Amino acid sequence: MSNSAPPSTAPQPPAPLAMVRNIDLAQPLHWLARAWQDLIRCAGISLLHGLALALAGALMLLLAHDRFWFMAGAFSGFLLVAPILATSLYALSRALERGEPANLAIVLKTWLNWQDGQFRKWGQAHWSLLQFGVLLAAAGTAWVLVSAGLITWLAPVAINSPPDFIRHVVLARQGFLFELWLALGGVLVAPIFASTVVTIPLLLDRQVSVKTAVATSWQVILANPIVMALWGGLIMVLTLLGFTFVLLGLVLVLPVLGHASWHAYRDLLDVSALPERESR
Repeated sequence: MSNSAPPSTAPQPPAPLAMVRNIDLAQPLHWLARAWQDLIRCAGISLLHGLALALAGALMLLLAHDRFWFMAGAFSGFLLVAPILATSLYALSRALERGEPANLAIVLKTWLNWQDGQFRKWGQAHWSLLQFGVLLAAAGTAWVLVSAGLITWLAPVAINSPPDFIRHVVLARQGFLFELWLALGGVLVAPIFASTVVTIPLLLDRQVSVKTAVATSWQVILANPIVMALWGGLIMVLTLLGFTFVLLGLVLVLPVLGHASWHAYRDLLDVSALPERESR
């Protein structure tokens, strides 16, 4: 009969956590200023990102055609999935911060894991980003369907254009369709924003799980609620302006917001205790 001791069941030390910083109300403006500098330093590549996203916006308008309810929902859904679409912009800003070349190779490595002239097997970092991107896409699709169904079902007339939406939904004298539409959008968008504000840059930069990254993002919101509300408002206003100027504004606005989000992550979190995704 064996008298060997049972295997040790000593608890493992807890994983290190990111430290959340408190920031000033004016800090989002500094993020935008630093983002502009990043845009200038890698203008061609950054603007190509903006062009690709602007073309995606044009496709949404083309699909909407005379169905304005689809355009309204798709705009909100676009805001939900934008953080994952800007992943390579974060990677460019990180490269600039490290003094590394911010070039097309960074973009290919971020999206395709293209290294040394060939594709490499995806690591955990890529799969984490993909998993989170699928979740965001599902949330955006759900909102488009809910928004379309709500406006189509409850609007007193067919809503086929922006003037129709303003006249019969926003300025309607009877009913509360606009208020209900805003409330439902807020119920969906607010927690998504709280779950994404630093999640994608954190997943890109450090070896953490999706669950940990999302929890950290919520900690950032709880520690800086007013500043983050201002940041969310700036993102919405600038994106809306980009759509307003015949989508051409998105070519400039979206890269700036992408670079700014990286600087927001760096200011909001001290991640020195977390292992890097890759060596420098």
